[in-house]
Amino acid sequence: METVTLLLVAYLIGSFPTAQIAAYLLAGIDLRERAPTVSGSGVYYVVARWAVVPVGLVDVTKGGVATYLPHQLGGSSDLAVACGLAAVIGHNWSLWLGFRGGRGLSPFLGMLAIVYPLGAVLVLLALGIGRLLRRTPVAALLGLTALPGIVLLTGASDALFRGTLGMLVVTIVKRLEANRRPLPRDPTARRAVLWRRFWYDRDEERWPPEPEDE
Repeated sequence: METVTLLLVAYLIGSFPTAQIAAYLLAGIDLRERAPTVSGSGVYYVVARWAVVPVGLVDVTKGGVATYLPHQLGGSSDLAVACGLAAVIGHNWSLWLGFRGGRGLSPFLGMLAIVYPLGAVLVLLALGIGRLLRRTPVAALLGLTALPGIVLLTGASDALFRGTLGMLVVTIVKRLEANRRPLPRDPTARRAVLWRRFWYDRDEERWPPEPEDE
């Protein structure tokens, strides 16, 4: 019962809709109507660039708190990692947003900061490279794909290996599900959209806007 309670608490922590609240307070905007995901990047492109920093920090903290809580209560590493993933799932499918949400990278970074700081550094490095190449979604996916192997190579725990593999699965599911946006009926167009969702985390060719278009 304690395990179930901790997982539920972790999910609720992750569900806190940071980006949605920030968008509403700063601009009266419902990100569910204006952006593909209710996330820091949605705030960045739709509301204000500076706001991504506090939103991101809160979302990272959500994952960190959800992961650290089991440690404080004497829980196992497996439980800590599971709670971190529960926070990611809460962030991606928030109870308060009709089970819509963000991508989960920020709370995942918070989880890694507690149980595997090297992993947090590597994910940030992948995001930085992606930003420089203007291919952040691709770099993020490749970084998450490589992370379970790096966990094995560095001799980290089996729990962490399962956690990083779980994060990769959650990420792929979230990209393809895309907050339940409808798919085109035409099979060719549907495949093209799923391909863009998988690699580029978007349906349209040019969203979010590239820097040269701003």
